[in-house]
Amino acid sequence: MTVRLAVLFGGRSGEHDVSRRSAESILAHLDRDTYDVTEVLIERDGRWRVDGEPATFAQALRILGNQDVVFPALHGPYGEDGTVQSMLEWLGVAFVGNGVFASAAGMDKPVTKKLLAADGLRVAAGVTLRPDEELSSRDQERLGLPVFVKPARAGSSLGVSKVEQWAQLPAALRLARESDAKVLVERAVSGREIDVGVLQHPDGRVEAGPPLEIRVTDAAFFDYDAKYDGGADFHIPARLDPGIARLLQGRAVQAFHALGCRGLLRVDFFLPEPDADHDRDHDHGTAWTGDGREPVINEVNTFPGFTAASQYPQIWQRAGIDFPALLDILIQGALHRDVAVSACSRSC
Repeated sequence: MTVRLAVLFGGRSGEHDVSRRSAESILAHLDRDTYDVTEVLIERDGRWRVDGEPATFAQALRILGNQDVVFPALHGPYGEDGTVQSMLEWLGVAFVGNGVFASAAGMDKPVTKKLLAADGLRVAAGVTLRPDEELSSRDQERLGLPVFVKPARAGSSLGVSKVEQWAQLPAALRLARESDAKVLVERAVSGREIDVGVLQHPDGRVEAGPPLEIRVTDAAFFDYDAKYDGGADFHIPARLDPGIARLLQGRAVQAFHALGCRGLLRVDFFLPEPDADHDRDHDHGTAWTGDGREPVINEVNTFPGFTAASQYPQIWQRAGIDFPALLDILIQGALHRDVAVSACSRSC
């Protein structure tokens, strides 16, 4: 018996193109003997299409509600931030990935940092600026240079700038506010950039994949162009001491639970060098390991990219789970959760 599956993609965010590329990869790797697939596209202007044909919002909702499971391959605001997840919850349809709370919390970088730090995880110091707020001289002195200026609720490094002189700050704030009026100014952390993918299996088991190291080749940092235009190399598994690799994997699973995640998560770390000069007052979270290498969580991604260039599928490919199998695990996990919830609603 085939599973009725809708792949939902596009959206109104600046990551529309990335979402379409993720959906292309997902659609190309789904087993069509197992899944009866419906393609649901949200255009940039909010209009809907189902299998390429225009549809009203009411028609799209009815089609989504009639699926066995929905795969929301959406990135950024209006898709990855809990809005679509709330709609799918309201429709009562099973869906792949994180629920409303984890999606909303994981999309908001300052909120993410607070939740992780409260669970004892280490995050870099930062200041949240609301609309029309500027960074005070006191905060400039506390953070030091360089800093990163980021939209609080955007992904794919859209609107992110590295500020190495305070004279660059006004332009960086203007750029970030093109994506979000709420902005995070964050102390730069020097060290190796390591990503860890977390996957929840249908039986509930949560597993961390082999750490991936990002080495940027043609950019100052891992920005949008580096992510999607070949400006970075990925090394899987990262060349790490086995103890450090296990530490990163453990911290990634801890972050998964701290945010109340389900299905999947990618956790992006900075791994400081052993002799780095750290000021404990500038960081938040747990005490460091014996050699001072307690990793710093940079960001999390509650629905990481699924394009051919994306880290998350490559991590699991290296772990022995190919793309079709990865999709099956995520989809079956969503269906198992839906069965569990339905059973509980009848008996709990």
